[in-house]
Amino acid sequence: MTDTVIRTLDESDAHLFDAHPDPLNARAAHEKTTHRPHWKRVALRDGVVVARGAWWGGPDDAEPVNLNWFDVAEGEVEAGAELLRSAPWQVELELNLPGDWRERPALVAAAETRFAAARAAGYELLVERFLYRWTPEHGLPERPGRLLFGPEPDDAVFFAALRRIHASTLDAHALKAIEEGGLDQAAREELEFFHWCPSPREWWQLARTPEGELAGIHIPAHNPSGPIIGYIGVLPEHRGHGYAYDLLAECTHFLVEQGAQAIAAATDRGNFPMAANFTKAGFPVVRERINFHPTARTGS
Repeated sequence: MTDTVIRTLDESDAHLFDAHPDPLNARAAHEKTTHRPHWKRVALRDGVVVARGAWWGGPDDAEPVNLNWFDVAEGEVEAGAELLRSAPWQVELELNLPGDWRERPALVAAAETRFAAARAAGYELLVERFLYRWTPEHGLPERPGRLLFGPEPDDAVFFAALRRIHASTLDAHALKAIEEGGLDQAAREELEFFHWCPSPREWWQLARTPEGELAGIHIPAHNPSGPIIGYIGVLPEHRGHGYAYDLLAECTHFLVEQGAQAIAAATDRGNFPMAANFTKAGFPVVRERINFHPTARTGS
């Protein structure tokens, strides 16, 4: 077998990225995503593309924030691993898969090849997630009317609320941040992400009970691809009342009132309560996302 040649692309050879099959229909998942040519890399054997990766970041980011398109040909696990190992950016890998991929043997095989390449490169599985997309034909979820919503300009209030919410979270990314740097890091990463989003800071809202107690927060947002349910969180002492649904319904209405015609959302597969709330609110699962994160071995 001939050696693998790894190439970082530019405007002149960006077409090479498209010279590879797309069995997982990644192109459809990224129809609103802008990938910079020089953040794309391919692995070639005898001039044929056997693996490819597209790293992604926002329009103002100097470096990619994740790798969200990664394909590996059957039998080319090592080429895919080398593509990852040799990359100048060691960031989280997001594999976006069709919602029914687990029921289709050909897609299972294609996904497993990508998983194997990621693991061989030193990446570890972080979490499996449901991806949702609400559109008007699903109808607006009914507002229960049990909570009072309003903006709060002080980031310190959201920071304190996030620390309390994360103290008993099911979210894998928050748990990873807590393991690395405690509740402060988890809360700080959430705030940094929403400040990074191009949507107005004024959209962030607190939710209070009629008695004035802070019950939770919701953050409607836009990422570079469009409107999203940014964050839904209920304070621990107010759980058990189904308030997450109230927050989700309000967040959906808020985004529609700002003109949203489609709203994306996500939750961890293991977060059964939140997944049930998305189903109740009319958010169908459209894809799944498998997140891997680089370990100390990556790039060695």
